Amino acid sequence: MKSPTTLKRALRATIVMGCAGVLALGGLTACADDSSDSSSSGSTSALPSNAATGDPVKLGLIVPEGGAVTTPMVREGAEAAVDYLNNNGGGLSGHKIDLVVCKQQEEPASATKCANQMVEEKVAVVVSPMGAQGAVMVPIVTGAGIPYVAQAPVSQAEMATPKAFMLSGGIVAVLAGQAATAAQEGLKKVTVILGDSGDAAASVKALGEPMFQRAGVALNVVTVPVSAADMTPQITAGLADNPDAVGILGDQRQCISILKTLQTVAPDVKKFLIASCLDKAVVEATGTEAVDGAKAFTTVNVDSDDPSVELYRSIMAEYAPDTDPAGLAYIGYQSVAALGELEGLDGPVDAAAFTKALSGSKNVPLPAAPGITFTCNGTAFPPLTSLCSKAVLVSDVNAEGKLENTTAVNNN
Repeated sequence: MKSPTTLKRALRATIVMGCAGVLALGGLTACADDSSDSSSSGSTSALPSNAATGDPVKLGLIVPEGGAVTTPMVREGAEAAVDYLNNNGGGLSGHKIDLVVCKQQEEPASATKCANQMVEEKVAVVVSPMGAQGAVMVPIVTGAGIPYVAQAPVSQAEMATPKAFMLSGGIVAVLAGQAATAAQEGLKKVTVILGDSGDAAASVKALGEPMFQRAGVALNVVTVPVSAADMTPQITAGLADNPDAVGILGDQRQCISILKTLQTVAPDVKKFLIASCLDKAVVEATGTEAVDGAKAFTTVNVDSDDPSVELYRSIMAEYAPDTDPAGLAYIGYQSVAALGELEGLDGPVDAAAFTKALSGSKNVPLPAAPGITFTCNGTAFPPLTSLCSKAVLVSDVNAEGKLENTTAVNNN
């Protein structure tokens, strides 16, 4: 069992990393651009005809929008999921969804206002797909007996509060997936590079080292100054032991800087990348040669021909045709569509019913993430009881910067 000090460091891992915590499972541009320039491909299909007819259920949606970090695509993806469930997917156990939207500006005052609005409007469940204000909102929402659902955790409150449910494992799943992949490929040393914000390095080390040790792989954590114009000295020193692979944890801008430096000092090293490093703007800035041959760790591959991904593309084409499904929209979509997968929403579909259904969920498919399931009974990662999954999608990155050969690594 982890010591209290180690656990506290692990709990801080996604807090001190700021946007990197959100990005860790695929938030493509959470800290930068939110472009709607469509770049995805793949087939679509006709949607089923199964309209919801039951009494409406209030679902609260809180999204970062209108402030320094603004993500309208997250809201658009969530709204598309609601439209689909209401018009085509049978609603929530037959009940139509009445969506209550609140936009917070990624600062405590607006986040508090949104959380209080949800309590005042007596929503049955609050979905906050992504953002860094969970520590403010979770106590208010869950304190009123309302379950709080997010796609991945950022704050300690989101990771270990009763009635908080994180559908994916954030940085926990990424590090576990990278350790498993390294072991499978016979790698012996992996270096992870991230910005020098707070005690991020110590936190990631405390969280990742046990995972890599169990896999028989050595982990080295290297920090680089987030504002440095030239990271060559730090990265060169950090790679002195010639690691077999290098992982990057950071936002779009950090990915560009680190990838460019790696192309100079270690062009042939294998790369472990989160989706922020595979964003269209990053690939355009670095060239596809910077990511060709890398391993990607995400919760989505929008080009997949899997039926659940095709359904996602079809829903976005129908209900949000101007929104790029390859952007942040999938985070909102997954967070809402997952509620439509729940069983046991019997009787009045209220906060108590959602809490029971979420707490009893076991191996429920995460929409548009083939092979990933969520189980929200506190057993996915026992120290962090709100995590519902440690799984991650691992893909090869081809010469065009696209993902292929995607498999789910469940990190059991």
